[in-house]
Amino acid sequence: MASSVLAVLVVLGLAAGPAAAAPPPPHVDVIEVVGLVDPIQVDFVTDALRDAESGGAEALVIQVDSGGGVASRQAIEVLAFRISHSSVPVAVWVGPSGSRAFGQAFELLRAAPVSGMTTRGRVGSEGRKLQAAQALEEKVVDLSAPTLGDFIVELDGRQVGDTRLETAEVVREPGKDPRRRPTVEVRFAKLGLLPRLLHSAASPSVAYLFLVVGLTLLVLELYTAGIGAAALTGAACVVLASYGLGALPTRPLAVGLILLGMLGYAIDIQAGAPRAWTVIGTAALTGGSLWLYEHGLAPSPLVLVIVVVGVGLLMVAGLPAMVRSRFSTPTVGRESMVGELGSALAVIDPEGTVEVRGAPWRARTNRSTPIAAGDGVRVVGIDGLLLEVEPEAGGAKDYRRH
Repeated sequence: MASSVLAVLVVLGLAAGPAAAAPPPPHVDVIEVVGLVDPIQVDFVTDALRDAESGGAEALVIQVDSGGGVASRQAIEVLAFRISHSSVPVAVWVGPSGSRAFGQAFELLRAAPVSGMTTRGRVGSEGRKLQAAQALEEKVVDLSAPTLGDFIVELDGRQVGDTRLETAEVVREPGKDPRRRPTVEVRFAKLGLLPRLLHSAASPSVAYLFLVVGLTLLVLELYTAGIGAAALTGAACVVLASYGLGALPTRPLAVGLILLGMLGYAIDIQAGAPRAWTVIGTAALTGGSLWLYEHGLAPSPLVLVIVVVGVGLLMVAGLPAMVRSRFSTPTVGRESMVGELGSALAVIDPEGTVEVRGAPWRARTNRSTPIAAGDGVRVVGIDGLLLEVEPEAGGAKDYRRH
């Protein structure tokens, strides 16, 4: 009896074995290359090629919408060689409608064994850019496909080296024209969160925006107590901007002009009113913004206008008003502060900021006796919203109340 049961189990196991070991359905891997081709994108495509080869994909489809690239010449040449010699056929499709493949993206398209584009796409090098009809006529691309699904279907039957692609089948229905439908599973892969963030930071507009916003937040933090959200956010923006500017063809002198512009604004915010440094800051910020990148790259005109005008208004009107409000907070018995001791938070020559009774105050001293940051001060009078101070060491011992 036991032997009969065992025989039945063996037979069932043999019958179930082939079904359990059935190969997975054929599939096509699809990735996107959007924006400038940078080191992040190069690594992404390289990893996708390796995964397609090890995963037994029928083909790797690279969907492209790129105006060029900032990767090194060597990295692009190596990647183009990998694409053209991959054991898995690689096909590049420029889409969706209105997409483009210029510069380094165009080099990757030319390296692919099969290429296609939408009817409203554009491809080419810096010297010559082709519409879809021209690209097909000159055999720059192999086929026209309005959608990604159409492109995958059109790959069916194409010979790539020793491989004949099988991605679709013909369907015939009574009373209808034959049509083809895909027979492969489409598997999409995308950049991870951190690589996606770094790739976004390496675009001209975003890197520029991160830089100016980060510096603005750091200037704002100078006039708030402690290290708060503005400082942390500003520091994060500057770090991302540093990566993006490092990946892009950035002019160091232009970055220096932007830094000078923010310094100029900060000086006049400290003074409490727009003066010569505001003019210098505005000119430096504008010049650095317009001259930031080489090789024809630039932030979008809209971003430039919003940033330059917005930062100018914030620095000229917004932050000084906030600082005046902060330092002019009414204090009961302010006259009683005459004679109090404190310390200079910044150089006072003749105006600056002091800390008295644990709070920052606008202060003024005689031009002949500037006070260095960190030195002790004595309050000798009140002039409206300003404290009149003198050095604690060597100052006059007698003072009168105003």
